[in-house]
Amino acid sequence: MNGVTNSVLHVLAHLRRRGDEVTVIAPASGLWDAGGEAHEHCEGFPVVRVPSLPFPDYPKVRVAAGFVPRILHLLEELRPDVVHLASPFVLGWRAIQAARTLGIPTVSVYQTEVPTYAARYRLPWAEELLWQHVDRMHTSSTLTLVPSRFCKDQLRRRGIRRLKTWRRGVDLRRFSPGRRNEALRRSLAPQGERLIGFVGRLAAEKQVEDLAALNDLPDSRLVIIGTGPAEEQLRRRLPGAHFAGFRSGDDLGRHVASLDIFVHPGEAETFCQTIQEAMAAGVPVVAVGRGGPLDLVDEGRTGWLYQPGDLGRMRSAVEHLVTDDDARRRFGQAGAQAVQGRTWEAICNQLVGHYARAIDVNERILRMQAKDFIRQQSRLAGMVTDPFDLA
Repeated sequence: MNGVTNSVLHVLAHLRRRGDEVTVIAPASGLWDAGGEAHEHCEGFPVVRVPSLPFPDYPKVRVAAGFVPRILHLLEELRPDVVHLASPFVLGWRAIQAARTLGIPTVSVYQTEVPTYAARYRLPWAEELLWQHVDRMHTSSTLTLVPSRFCKDQLRRRGIRRLKTWRRGVDLRRFSPGRRNEALRRSLAPQGERLIGFVGRLAAEKQVEDLAALNDLPDSRLVIIGTGPAEEQLRRRLPGAHFAGFRSGDDLGRHVASLDIFVHPGEAETFCQTIQEAMAAGVPVVAVGRGGPLDLVDEGRTGWLYQPGDLGRMRSAVEHLVTDDDARRRFGQAGAQAVQGRTWEAICNQLVGHYARAIDVNERILRMQAKDFIRQQSRLAGMVTDPFDLA
């Protein structure tokens, strides 16, 4: 399950507990089956599906088809107080346009650095065009929520304003050192190897192939948790690794806590929820020093960071934690302590506050627009009457 879906499910559960009314608008599994899913619900809320097409090279990712009028019609019927856009790009952009037409405030969550994916999906020429689209979306949004300081600086440099920080929560019951399972460890490391793990989608942008730099690290074994289009290629690149497949719920918590070291090589992480979950489970982290990990990893205390592309540094950082039992224990304990206050309830309460702020900002924008319109009409009236006055 990707990070966007994970956070949406937690938000929906929180809004249900509050007694709010929510409707989810999401892509269907195809072009012609949107109507067939009309009675679907999630967390007790209705889900309205719109037609979609598969994303090239990653067919499980759906890209919404259709046009703005369809979303406009849905929003006219629903008349929401606010529209929450989870990682907007295609469907989200249509919703932003429709909401602006109706004067409804929008909260856009910048959650995926789509433009940087372009080169990894054989579209390097598209990167700047995609950034221009990001600019349009977030400039048009009432409020944009960013998950890290890196992202706030990134968007601010592009001239985007009305930015607020909204991070992610962590399920401290599911991800805990107490989930560590010695039977699972013995099955994964029969010779007592240290388990070096990755959790996430097996897709180009996650750069899991970089873990090949750890293939011959003594007394260790790679554990890859997740599925995706790059899996077969990765099995060839990482011949000694254990591929655990898709894991969820308490089973995922058990697998994460049973690792000795967590490594995340992706350079395009706006937050990186799996790092936070590993820390909650008492597992030290090695990650790229770019994006969300800069906020999450306290270098030399909860883990190590390395510069993008410096796989030698990645290997030496992992080697240090493989060979130093005391450092591994200290880093793990510090990481678990660092995330104790980051519950989903606290994070979602912040989100509700951002909704209220967006509604207030939108009202002020509408008042300003109304005043500008009146002034413009007054100037036009003055242009018509001036000749008579002069006469």
